[in-house]
Amino acid sequence: MIKHFLNLEWKAFFRSASFGKSLGIKIFMGFMALYFMGFFLVGGFFLDKILEKIYPKIDLITAFTGLIFFWILGDLLFRFFFQKLPVMSVKPLLTLPVNRSKIVHYVLGKSALSFFNFLPLFAIIPFGIKLFFKDYPSSSVLILILALIVTTLIINFLNFIIESFSAQTELSFLPVILITGGLFALDYFNIISFNSLVSSAYTAIYESPILILGLVLILGVLYIFNYKLLHKKLFLDSGLKTEVKEVKASNLEWTKSFGDIAPFMQLDLRLIWRNKRTKSSVWMLGLGLLYGLFFYPQPVYQDKTFFFIFIGIFSTGIFLINFGQFVPAWDSGYYKLLMSQNIKYEQYLKSKFTLMALSVVILFVLGIPYVYFGWKILFAHFAAAIYNIGVNTHVILWGGSFNRKKIDLSQKAAFNYQGTGAVQWLIGIPLLLLPMILFAILNWLVSFEIACIVLIVMGVLGIVFHQKLMRFITEKYLESKYKMIDAFDQEN
Repeated sequence: MIKHFLNLEWKAFFRSASFGKSLGIKIFMGFMALYFMGFFLVGGFFLDKILEKIYPKIDLITAFTGLIFFWILGDLLFRFFFQKLPVMSVKPLLTLPVNRSKIVHYVLGKSALSFFNFLPLFAIIPFGIKLFFKDYPSSSVLILILALIVTTLIINFLNFIIESFSAQTELSFLPVILITGGLFALDYFNIISFNSLVSSAYTAIYESPILILGLVLILGVLYIFNYKLLHKKLFLDSGLKTEVKEVKASNLEWTKSFGDIAPFMQLDLRLIWRNKRTKSSVWMLGLGLLYGLFFYPQPVYQDKTFFFIFIGIFSTGIFLINFGQFVPAWDSGYYKLLMSQNIKYEQYLKSKFTLMALSVVILFVLGIPYVYFGWKILFAHFAAAIYNIGVNTHVILWGGSFNRKKIDLSQKAAFNYQGTGAVQWLIGIPLLLLPMILFAILNWLVSFEIACIVLIVMGVLGIVFHQKLMRFITEKYLESKYKMIDAFDQEN
């Protein structure tokens, strides 16, 4: 049966409509994997030298086990954002006489072969070999290596449990942040010394190999828990039953003052607030608004006026960047229906423009207290806001005409790269780098004030020629209309 599963996945990979695109990404990820493998290999080879230099009076094994607690926290945090439970298309199999238990065991077994589980071995094995040459007991070193391998699998299955429960929350990354951050804080403030407990436990395993059965027992419990969790969800109708919630609807009467684009604005506002992925754009507003506090209070940045414009563009344009870069992919789930209606495409795009422009104005007004750190900062933020409204809104809408990737709005927002393509990376050049470079050159050659005025003039010109720019952008969307419909119909 395992052979059949592997054969099905092999065919699904090569017969996928997105095979050409995903192949390029996989090649890039392969190079990244080789880089990390080499990094871990070199780190493991010199780990004994590093530990002896940092802890010259501590035994090498004790120094090494003292790092395991921090490795567990870091590995758990890293896996949560980058490792996903391996899946296969199981719905067609559920109508066939295939044992569901075998499917679940296959998926869990496949997760044990993840690259994230092999990566630590490139550091652990070289370190273990160095211990052999330093005349440490061979059997004890082997048991320690085996204990670390079991620990890696424990982290693997623990990560899936955390992901499964955190997916039910809107801010899905909070549980793992609270767990890892809480454990680290308790250890750091010496409330509970988890580092000492974990170090003592692995040192005890090194000295008494029979104690490794405790780790094996923990691994078995986590495997069984994951098995039951997946087995319970493995039904054709598992996704049909939904939790009934009381919906608090808003009539959004204030949007009617915007005329014929009001219905589209209402649609966008409801979409933003009712879905996990789009709601992240709202939560990011706080980060953008407070972004300057990471830099302005520090004296080292007071003289670097060229940096003010970057903070200004990011702070006033955080919603523009997060929301705008995925226009019209936000509507990909019903884009075909939307395009079949008797609507003007220009009105549809103007509603997006209006939302982004309003967000820039609101964020600038809320950021006025930054004047406390100097009038130049407020002036730079004002120039950045005008530039965002007049230039960046049009640039990001034009870039949206090249979007071809569907977005599942129900998926969690944290480190979710669904819908992200080359467009999202390239659009950053005119969005952030161009104004920064232009501002830095003018600030260096002429003055800070002239640099700000030039950006303001560019923004004002964008606002003056808004109608012509929107007609040009609309024509670009109409040219790509059927390509988008076809692309959004496909599962990426």
